[in-house]
Amino acid sequence: MQAIRFVIEDVRFAERDVTLRLPFRFGSTTVQACPQAYARVRIRLENGATAHGCAAEMMIPKWFDKDPRLTQDQNIEQLREALAMARDAYLSDPAPDTAWGHFARHYSGILATAQSRGLPPLAAAYGPAVLDRALFDAVCHGLRLGFAQAMSANAAGMRTEGTGLADDLREFDLAAFLAAHPSSLSGRRIAARHTVGLADALVERPAAAPQDGLPCTLTQTLARYGHRYFKLKLAGDAAADVARLADIAGVLGDAMHLVTLDGNEQYRDADHLTEFFEAFERHAGLASLRSRLAFIEQPMARARTLDSDVGALGRRIPLLIDESDATLDAFPRARAMGYTGVSSKSCKGFYKSVLNAARCALWSRETGRAYFLSGEDLTMQAGLGIQQDLALVGWLGLRHVERNGHHYVNGMAASPEPEQAAFLQGFPQLYERSDGAVRLSISDGEIDLSDLDCPGFATGAAAGHVSWDAMRPAD
Repeated sequence: MQAIRFVIEDVRFAERDVTLRLPFRFGSTTVQACPQAYARVRIRLENGATAHGCAAEMMIPKWFDKDPRLTQDQNIEQLREALAMARDAYLSDPAPDTAWGHFARHYSGILATAQSRGLPPLAAAYGPAVLDRALFDAVCHGLRLGFAQAMSANAAGMRTEGTGLADDLREFDLAAFLAAHPSSLSGRRIAARHTVGLADALVERPAAAPQDGLPCTLTQTLARYGHRYFKLKLAGDAAADVARLADIAGVLGDAMHLVTLDGNEQYRDADHLTEFFEAFERHAGLASLRSRLAFIEQPMARARTLDSDVGALGRRIPLLIDESDATLDAFPRARAMGYTGVSSKSCKGFYKSVLNAARCALWSRETGRAYFLSGEDLTMQAGLGIQQDLALVGWLGLRHVERNGHHYVNGMAASPEPEQAAFLQGFPQLYERSDGAVRLSISDGEIDLSDLDCPGFATGAAAGHVSWDAMRPAD
């Protein structure tokens, strides 16, 4: 397929406040509320037709920039600035281009502008990440294709040669790589990897827990959703982390099929991390969990990760970068330090996920060592955000993906009832109505992706029922 070229005619942003039903503690931060950003765009194709697209992403504070001098509100302002920077850059050049072309020609400029304003690259990437999804949604609608069909046909026009981006892949046949992926998500199911946060109750229901009918403890969560895949947060204290993991393992028992650990940048250095891992290996009560451990995610601060050799430990347990994956060249740099994994996270950009998946395929073939991509979460919410992220990881062929937004937030309760009803009608396998709201449906620990074979970037007709007028304009 010839990738279509288009002009970006309009970009608008809005916000909807989201209150968490349970406090979410990761690293040294606890989040209880934040906005969700929405983007909507209008493009004009070269044949004169117009198409519309949209996207949504949570504005989680203290993840994109963990500078302790900044408040959570200041972190959210950074993300608003990133959105504005992306909009201004993309609208500044009226020349038609492909979806990938619009991203590629503004990527370096946005990073340079962000640096001049003191905005870290991970926060700066948030703007293009949201805008690129909305633009590709418009492309898919313009072509009357679903996401999987459009990606396999390279409707975005992705290429590395001549762009100055991802030069390590300039000899790689990216079009063939895309074409090898499925053009349909029908019948596809993916396991939801449940997050156990640092403040999460395991067995005893907290006195302040909400009376909303939803799980508030790990035992209740297992009973309701049937999870078999788990992501466990670490605090950076080796002894305390090992003790907490032993408590969690006692609750999970035979439910464990696969476990990942998330350091959230809390370990000081490679020696500190090795101290934890050796204590973890010695603990008799962790033998079952240890046998199911797939990898450790982002154990050290992002500023140190790409300059610290973790090769020795990486040969004992796979290590993955997440917050350190701020730029398109981060994964190759992390590979040189001993990391073999990288996260796919919609807030960092879906093009980056695709390029990193290509690297995993290439490096694994060249070296015989397993390089891998893992689907991670940023408290994705039911609606546009979770649909687009699930379509991406489903098309990439991942077997499991971290999902925590359904646990910490009461489904689509913040959305007007007509919007909830429209999404339930449009995606009857993906959602259910229970406990007073429409929410993600998880059965036997799995999510059915069949509904995502719909026009657009997994948005379908339900996107037309998003209650834009009920949101706060953010233009």
